[in-house]
Amino acid sequence: MREICQDKLPFYPWMEEKLRRLPGMQVMDPADWLVVDEAYGPQMTYREELLAERRDQVYQMSDAATPAAEEVLAAILASLAVTPGYAFSDGAVTCPDGRVVRIADGPPLVQAARLVQEDLVLMEKRGAEYVLSGAVLCFPASWSLAEKFNRGLIGIHQPVEDYDDDIARRVGRMFDLIKPERPMWRANALVYGNPDLHQPRREDARRKTNPTGRLWARIERQGLRRLANTGVVVFTIHTYVVPLEAVPEPARGKLLERRQSFGLAGLA
Repeated sequence: MREICQDKLPFYPWMEEKLRRLPGMQVMDPADWLVVDEAYGPQMTYREELLAERRDQVYQMSDAATPAAEEVLAAILASLAVTPGYAFSDGAVTCPDGRVVRIADGPPLVQAARLVQEDLVLMEKRGAEYVLSGAVLCFPASWSLAEKFNRGLIGIHQPVEDYDDDIARRVGRMFDLIKPERPMWRANALVYGNPDLHQPRREDARRKTNPTGRLWARIERQGLRRLANTGVVVFTIHTYVVPLEAVPEPARGKLLERRQSFGLAGLA
């Protein structure tokens, strides 16, 4: 168990009606697409370890998604060029934690993920459905990239109780409405009994419960941005984890009530 935590949560999605109700999509300022916070260094160290030691678990890519991966990398480089803490020279990027990433030294989506805290998921439209065609997913919240790869939205969310066919249709329509100049975002909230960021779990694997142990609040800020050239939607996931006691009241109590009401125990 590895504990990498932010000092505090930037917002409490379960306390805001517009974020609490599925699918909870909101317009995002393009300048807020990528976030660098106080956990950048430890999170990126963990990401590098996972990419080196468990690459087949955290990276999947279809050949057809390669142009989209290249476009994601270019878009991230353009954003980071005006982000404090990054420096560019001779095909390399010096990151806020001092690491130097040589852009040409690996697959484009992997190199992009080595620069930012966000996990990167490519959603490609095939027919009427958006399919997960590529991803670097180092910090999954109880799902498996290998199991979800090449699945559509309904298949990806199959074990989520609140994600029914109606929600799937609404999300699909929202994806269709995303424009390159008008990205969207949403958030979720979970309570975990283990602060580890890397928590893959297959659909048929039951979560262990520990009702008397320490708890952590985990939220994901999920961005959705359509790539201008390929038309693929890139789904970014920025994960925040704090000890539950760091969440002030009444938000802490409301999160526990929500977990109990909707079965979101999230204990692992």
